Amino acid sequence: MTKARKPTRSFDEDFKKSIVKLYESGKSQNALAKEYGIALSSIARWVKQFSEVKIDDDTILTAQQVKKLQKRNAQLEEENLILKKSDCHIHATLQQRLKAISLLQHEHTIVRLCRALQVNRSTYYKFIQRQPSKRKQENQQLKKWILEIYSQAKKRFGAAKIQVVLKRDYGVSISLGRVYRLLRQLQLPKMSTVKPSYQKRKVDEAPHDSCPNHLKQAFNPPAPNQVWTTDFSYIPVGKKGFVYLCIVMNLFSRKIIAWQVAHKINTDLALQTLEVAYKQRRPSQTVMIHSDRGSQYTAKAYRRWLDEHDLLASYSKKAYPWDNAVTEAFFKYMKKEELDRRAFSSIQDVQLACFEYIESFYNRHRPHSTINMLTPEEKENFLFQQSVNDSFLCLLY
Repeated sequence: MTKARKPTRSFDEDFKKSIVKLYESGKSQNALAKEYGIALSSIARWVKQFSEVKIDDDTILTAQQVKKLQKRNAQLEEENLILKKSDCHIHATLQQRLKAISLLQHEHTIVRLCRALQVNRSTYYKFIQRQPSKRKQENQQLKKWILEIYSQAKKRFGAAKIQVVLKRDYGVSISLGRVYRLLRQLQLPKMSTVKPSYQKRKVDEAPHDSCPNHLKQAFNPPAPNQVWTTDFSYIPVGKKGFVYLCIVMNLFSRKIIAWQVAHKINTDLALQTLEVAYKQRRPSQTVMIHSDRGSQYTAKAYRRWLDEHDLLASYSKKAYPWDNAVTEAFFKYMKKEELDRRAFSSIQDVQLACFEYIESFYNRHRPHSTINMLTPEEKENFLFQQSVNDSFLCLLY
């Protein structure tokens, strides 16, 4: 039996520059390394390679100096925000300031709150010395974790996914009802989406259909890189313009393995995205590529490229989007959780938003109900680990 080999990851220049942009926007290198699964040394090298800031007087600051200034600016902005939230005027009593700290303790650190409201920390800790009940303490801790999860997910998670992340990342198992109650107490809005239903019906097709449907809504292949699905979606930019996002999904894990954003929707965009997926995965077997019957996917150039790379074209039935329902559902969630919340002024803004949503949030952190509340990345890693274990057992016996 062939020994399983973990696939190596390669990063193009656009990926590296996107990581540097996120770093320059205020994220730490440690956070980026953890979030995207990249070696810390690689991120440090990319920052040195791609970051450079020139001030008005032609002074050039290093990335470290910029980071320090950004950190200080963020601290001052947070302290200013605390003063606004606390509603404590200049003559507020100590008791009023202590109560304000207690109310805001789940949104800011105690150190920052005490500094902003000019309260000695020991004074605050004496103020909260009276311990609440055990259940209340548990709920206070749970609320803190829920707010962390909710904030890290950029307000995209509802109760069900928060329950999964609490168990996965914090080792805490609580009922869904308790999560709902705590969300209500925190006055966090509901974030739930009805799971799309896949309709099946018999459609008579011509015996020699030039666009055959090989997938036939078999949306759960037993192994990765057997079926990829692809589709386009448009994203408004500015007042009247649009850009177009093309994705390729590995249906086994629901992972987005390639994506591209462009000003025009055409066969070139479809092929560019497929080429990225093909180079990343280098499949050793024939992969089925399922799409709708748009002109971009039925073009001769597209079909010729698939034939040259030993890929099997599969098409949804005419005017029947349910045959590509998984890809349609991805776009639905992406728009609800990211794209529809923002107004984009340039294609670069769209590319960075897509990068952060797909590469970090969707692929690495968002539990997926169809794959037992695993993330797409976990699903593929789980299969790889199983393969390693099976190989080890074969060697033993």
